[in-house]
Amino acid sequence: MYDFNYVRVSSLKDAAEQLKKAQDASLLAGGMTLIPTLKLRLAQPSDVIDLSGIKELRGIKTSGTGVVIGAMTPHAEVAISADVQKAIPALARLAGRIGDPQVRHRGTIGGSVANNDPAADYPAACLALNAIIETDRRKIAADDFFAGLFETALEKGEIVTAINFPAPELAAYMKFPNPASRYALVGVFVAKTKAGVRVAVTGAGQGGVFRLPDMEKALDASFTPAALAGITVAEDGLNSDIHASAEYRAHLIGVMAKRAVQACG
Repeated sequence: MYDFNYVRVSSLKDAAEQLKKAQDASLLAGGMTLIPTLKLRLAQPSDVIDLSGIKELRGIKTSGTGVVIGAMTPHAEVAISADVQKAIPALARLAGRIGDPQVRHRGTIGGSVANNDPAADYPAACLALNAIIETDRRKIAADDFFAGLFETALEKGEIVTAINFPAPELAAYMKFPNPASRYALVGVFVAKTKAGVRVAVTGAGQGGVFRLPDMEKALDASFTPAALAGITVAEDGLNSDIHASAEYRAHLIGVMAKRAVQACG
């Protein structure tokens, strides 16, 4: 990998100051994407700012409507959290199926959300649950946060601090994982909320995570797997690679959506 300055900070204020000083810095959360990227020389930051020493960014607490998860909280902690299991069991189960034990103990929810990998699981949860992504500057609704392939609404130097997940009435996440990486070839998160049903898809779209209004409308009328019969997903805009064609992913979206609704029951 290329040379860079390694900086370990202990506070958000310090992290923000280091970001301002650096010519072209990258933030290190769990490192599940950044470290391989550096090893392959696909990135050349001037500085790598390690956030692992910021205690205020780690932990899970309940709110009046759900749970708030600190950005540096590892997937493994989300999976076993009693608060998450009680408020949003689907989110706990999602976290428990990310990667392997090593990834779950090192990878963080904030790093996953900020990176917005098109096959990551958390973006689907954020979008389906209508989560709020909190940063050191503002609060951003999930609908406004995910902007495209590896792109978000984060501005230069902005740091994700927590994700606020409202508790739904019902929710489930089903994914068809790549057998090697455990990334989602297709993952569908279905959530029934007081404001209506939300259906989010990850792993399939060329532009990353997206919602399915046709399925949401059908499930608003009848929250049953049968309500999704006859609804097809267009292949345009879906990924097609050595693991699955766009046609196959379109089919899998329907299958995973029905399974998620079934799991809600």
